[in-house]
Amino acid sequence: MDIAQNLLSFLKPELVKEIMDASTIQYIPKGTEILREDQYVKVLPIVIEGLVQVHSRFKEKELLLYYIEPAQSCVESFHAALNNKPSRVFAHTEEDTKVMLIPARYLSSWLRDYPEFNTLFFDQYNLRYSELLDTISHLLIDKMDKRIYDHLKKKFELSNSTSLKLSHGQIASELGTAREVVSRIIKKLENDGLIEQNSGYIKITTTL
Repeated sequence: MDIAQNLLSFLKPELVKEIMDASTIQYIPKGTEILREDQYVKVLPIVIEGLVQVHSRFKEKELLLYYIEPAQSCVESFHAALNNKPSRVFAHTEEDTKVMLIPARYLSSWLRDYPEFNTLFFDQYNLRYSELLDTISHLLIDKMDKRIYDHLKKKFELSNSTSLKLSHGQIASELGTAREVVSRIIKKLENDGLIEQNSGYIKITTTL
């Protein structure tokens, strides 16, 4: 619980105690769906260790909206939980993840009784808004080869790894494009010496 308490250290001790008493810590394996689209949110996650992907679906296509990193939460889940509305997004763990689960039924009273509790979520809203603007910029301006390369680079940075096992279908799903498009561009990036592929693993070898 020490790590979880450190994440909340900016709050008053009495609120931290209430949160810790009401919450649970859970270990979730890689690839686990932790939130479904149209699901009512009963617990609000704060990531302690690991990484979570949050996606949205537009008809037949999916799009990766953002990652939830350690010390972060999901603003869409917060909004849905606070207003008792179904989630508009879905999420799964990118790697083995440890989360603190805060029961949603306490949110309204904590926000009312402890105004500083708002800080956690205002900061998350600002962060996600900036990331959304970056995503829109990539969609409107960048060519697909740069989008794919930047996407891979971010995945490597977040995982702190030099190579990752990634399928072309997975990359296509995260970027909302076709697998054939990803395969063609991945091959081009490989021919240009920017990445290497070996037995399903991808490695970035130089900077675009």
